[in-house]
Amino acid sequence: MDFTVKPLSTHMGAEVTGVDLNAGMGDNLAQSLRQVWLENGGFMVIRDQKNLTAEGHIAFGAAMGPLFGAPDQEPLQDTVSRYIHPEHPEIYRVSNKLDETGEPLGRKGAGTYWHSDVSFRDRPAAASILHAVEIPPVGGNTLFADMTKAFNELSEAMKDLLRPLKAVHDFEVAAYQQYTNLVLVTDDLKTGANRAVHPVVRTHEETGAESLFINPGFTSHLEGFDADESSWLLDNLYAHATRPEFIYRHSWSDHDVVVWDNRSLMHYAIMDYGDVPRYMERTTCIGGRPV
Repeated sequence: MDFTVKPLSTHMGAEVTGVDLNAGMGDNLAQSLRQVWLENGGFMVIRDQKNLTAEGHIAFGAAMGPLFGAPDQEPLQDTVSRYIHPEHPEIYRVSNKLDETGEPLGRKGAGTYWHSDVSFRDRPAAASILHAVEIPPVGGNTLFADMTKAFNELSEAMKDLLRPLKAVHDFEVAAYQQYTNLVLVTDDLKTGANRAVHPVVRTHEETGAESLFINPGFTSHLEGFDADESSWLLDNLYAHATRPEFIYRHSWSDHDVVVWDNRSLMHYAIMDYGDVPRYMERTTCIGGRPV
């Protein structure tokens, strides 16, 4: 395909230039971009997509996998429904801007903690595709932690200890820390619809690579451990996974489209730009059940 690929770091990430996602998504282009994405640790930034429409964004997202909010798929979740695009239910909006009536255009301060998107569902997110429609001139970077590299750098004894373990992922962990003033306790929270149990070590269904699949944002505890034991082990794993050599820090440019793999990465949005306008749109692919 007629585009250029450059590495973004020594361990993950690719920069793609020379692609116009709004021009259409044929099978060959979709497959080529997907291969670049998988070969570079599940992280890819496609530059200069200033012409990208919501429809083009959705078409690209659908080429990467089935989308939350699509007509034949499940919605993202009730607790963030106010931030879904009113005309495009596949698009979740992240923004500190307000509309003409004073209502938020998107979720302000979304993702300001380490997490993997929608890990609290039975079928968590695979790809997340975020379009930087409007960004601050300085700040607003996003950190990505390579959970495959983090797992690979553990001792063999620790790997063997972790492989049989399971962890509980629960949206309530974030709901009462990040959404306290914005979200009521919905039926989804009461019934456990946003709670799931997943293996601590996940095997990627496309690459076969093993990764840690836990995150401070949504993982509540390890099954079979008491609270102190669970916290001790999880906290040490989080400290290990967020070591500087496992992190890529993305500095956004206008109309970047960033695609990351929630099966092998976790991320943290840095909100250091105050009230400077920021507006981004995300589509989210539904993944398989972690194994």
